[in-house]
Amino acid sequence: MIRKIPGIFLRKGNWLLAAASLIAVSCSTTRLLDDGSYRLASNKIVVTNDKRFGTKEIQNYIKQKPNSYLILGWNPFLNLYNWSGRNESKGINKFIRKIGTPPVVYAPSLVDESIDNVRKHLEYLGYYNSLVESEVSVSGRKVDVTYTVTLGKRFRIGNITYTVPEGEFRQDFRADTANISVKPGEFLSEDALEKETERSARYFRNNGYFGFTKNFYSFVADTLSGRDTADLEMIVNEYTRNETPDDARPLRKFHVGTVTLSHDLDLKFNERTLRNMNTIRPGALYDERDVNNTYARLTALRMFSGVNIEMSPRDSGIVDCTINLSQSRMQGFKVNLEASTNSSGLIGISPQISYFHKNIFRGGQWLNLSFLGNFQFKYYDRRVRSNELGTSVSISFPEFLGLPNSLFKGPSVPRTEIAASYNYQQRPEYTRNMVSTSFGYSGSFKNRFFYQIYPLQLKIVRLFDLDPSFYKIISDNPFMRDAYQNHFDAGSGFMAYYTTSADVNPRTSYRYVRLQFDLSGNVMSLFNQSMKQDAYGARLVWGTPYSQYVRSELTLGNTFVFGRNNNQALAIRLLGGFGHAYGNSSAIPFEKQFYSGGANSMRGWQARDLGPGRSPQDTTFVIPSQAGDMKLEANLEYRFPLFWKFNGALFTDVGNIWTLHRKEEDPDRSQFSFRSFGESVAANWGTGLRLDLTFLILRLDMGMKLHDPSREVSWIGPRDWLRRGNYAIHFGVGYPF
Repeated sequence: MIRKIPGIFLRKGNWLLAAASLIAVSCSTTRLLDDGSYRLASNKIVVTNDKRFGTKEIQNYIKQKPNSYLILGWNPFLNLYNWSGRNESKGINKFIRKIGTPPVVYAPSLVDESIDNVRKHLEYLGYYNSLVESEVSVSGRKVDVTYTVTLGKRFRIGNITYTVPEGEFRQDFRADTANISVKPGEFLSEDALEKETERSARYFRNNGYFGFTKNFYSFVADTLSGRDTADLEMIVNEYTRNETPDDARPLRKFHVGTVTLSHDLDLKFNERTLRNMNTIRPGALYDERDVNNTYARLTALRMFSGVNIEMSPRDSGIVDCTINLSQSRMQGFKVNLEASTNSSGLIGISPQISYFHKNIFRGGQWLNLSFLGNFQFKYYDRRVRSNELGTSVSISFPEFLGLPNSLFKGPSVPRTEIAASYNYQQRPEYTRNMVSTSFGYSGSFKNRFFYQIYPLQLKIVRLFDLDPSFYKIISDNPFMRDAYQNHFDAGSGFMAYYTTSADVNPRTSYRYVRLQFDLSGNVMSLFNQSMKQDAYGARLVWGTPYSQYVRSELTLGNTFVFGRNNNQALAIRLLGGFGHAYGNSSAIPFEKQFYSGGANSMRGWQARDLGPGRSPQDTTFVIPSQAGDMKLEANLEYRFPLFWKFNGALFTDVGNIWTLHRKEEDPDRSQFSFRSFGESVAANWGTGLRLDLTFLILRLDMGMKLHDPSREVSWIGPRDWLRRGNYAIHFGVGYPF
């Protein structure tokens, strides 16, 4: 007997059956729980008597937390874990459990501990005798816990009295009373008192009182004298909380005695540099800020694996200082590699090797010498080939040349940087030489804000061996002629960067902002009247037109780290760039123009393969060289653990580049316009693999095009993602953003 109906269904809709089965299995997040066990689905906190009270801080004191959710209460990795069978040792089950997230098994004992934790924390915040109750709701194999909080009574501070030792300390205490953060009329809380003792103790350590801590403070609150107020007595003892009155000793100021610098004998170093970095001076009144600043300055030299500052007090009111420095590796090599390919067979490889020396002139000067290459080719077509070689050298001095270090009182001393580079590029259309040099300063504040200021940036670009057809095209197009011509670039620029984490590979959530700005040609324009002109009216320096433009780029990034052991992350980046040529130039030099695509940009395209706007690829160039005056881009990437040191990633990128002028041969397609903005934005999605070696991230990404504005049919469906021209593969070092 022929079973027609099942046969037809399996042949025509087997994918639908598989999808339905997969959804049915994945919907369960409790399938692997032991009998009698439940999954903790949610915690909820309800404050009954103050709707303005924020519950976020209380969440931290709940012992057991449910699985985190990504989208609308759904965690795909929780479902993935439940796809495995009960036999953990079985290969496929072991693999699935490794990349999945196990459910949080509800533990009643932790609810009781959480109630106690929350009650104690509320008392610490000044809510006395608060009531905290729990209600457990069971639905199937899931548990929801609701914590109901009734906030206790609060007392406002009435009169404040101070009891402090007599003598010099009392005088210094009175001088600081205006800065005391605990004031009459405010709510009484242990939290506020603790913060004040930390502030006050720091003030005294910064004014000579070595070893003075918050443990010398105590408080007495009288809640009986008033109905809703509490009189407060702030006491400073001559002994700590862990001592008795028998251990009392006078609170007095210390002065710095001897300052000894100790380091490895084989460290060849200019002692003057160490003295300049040290802000702890013999005979000076002890100030903890000097100790912290000295530590930060010496650490910033990057020459020492350890900086240890020991302060040894004497009974005579003198504190001696010993600075112990442990030498780190002074020189070494760094290797970086990026590679990419796409479905058209174009391969790109960008190797770089750098040599560094942290003490080249024995005074903390950093030397960096780099060699880089960028090679693009099609292995089956030798005519499609581009070779780029470059070398650069820079020296950084641990001082602001021209100003004494004594002018900089904080933990950071600016560095002076001098750099020079040479770049050679051979393309089918032309050969290019570029020589550049710069002089500037760099520094940081509190290891969060970093800056680079370049009062002087010089660059000379020479092109030769131009292909005749390419030369004719740029001669007929004034914008391309200005972009691809010999030019002299003299200007200035700066970079400002703020981040909440300066770690190479942050393990917690962080955000950053980066702003770059370049201004060129304005000083040169002051001498226009004394310069010669070429056939197109451009002023010449050494027979070469100088460039005049402004260029800026802003990047905003935020990475949210979450999950068990902080092993998942959601990274977001927004980027915008703008450049405008004026005066002596009608186009920005091509090396300053924006491009899109590559390992750190739109990963569905190779570098310089996208845009501008809705323009098709410029056939003037054998190897893609799409560029524009403006760039907008947004990136989203979800990172998750797989197994061992491997992590996975899912990402999407949207953006493009545009020109700010109308191209005669391609009207309205490359130029930025709000009217056609939506049509001109490209989009891709992709997946990646990361090998996390802690000190290094190796990355492999595959991006597939979703929307290609250069095509007549711009949207690309799933069945075409892996077809020729619709994907790109990238290898890189480090996260893309």
